[in-house]
Amino acid sequence: MIGDISTWIMSIAGIICLSVIVELMLPDGQMNRYIKGIFSFVIILVIIMPIPNLIGKEINFSNIFDYDNVAVDEDYIYQLNLDKINIVRDEIENDIQLHGYENVKIYIDCDIFDNAMKFESITVDITNLVISENAEHKNIAKIKDDITDIIQSHLQIDRGSILYDG
Repeated sequence: MIGDISTWIMSIAGIICLSVIVELMLPDGQMNRYIKGIFSFVIILVIIMPIPNLIGKEINFSNIFDYDNVAVDEDYIYQLNLDKINIVRDEIENDIQLHGYENVKIYIDCDIFDNAMKFESITVDITNLVISENAEHKNIAKIKDDITDIIQSHLQIDRGSILYDG
């Protein structure tokens, strides 16, 4: 019993000495804060380690961290994916407008309920297309190629999955 207590105290002293040495060697800044937090956590673990032996019971950590009853919140996934689609669509439309093509609407087709959302197809509505003076291309085929390049710079999608309406 005395040997166990002395080993425990030596473990605490050793981890504290190690944390002081590491803290002295690290420069001030963000990384130092994280290292201090990690060592604080380790010190707490070393301090509470013998408690199950003192109580006389063994702690089963699998009951504490039970992942069998974890469920995916589909409403959260839906809202997260919907927000992602809206952000991506707005970024693409703004980028297209910066290239001199106005009134272009983007419609994104994907499975919005899937955890790993994959963009299946993009429909580009160019029925109300207005070409500004700073646009490079005036030919509709070149405009479509330019818009396709813009979309592919934002998303990893095949050229064949980008459809044009109008």
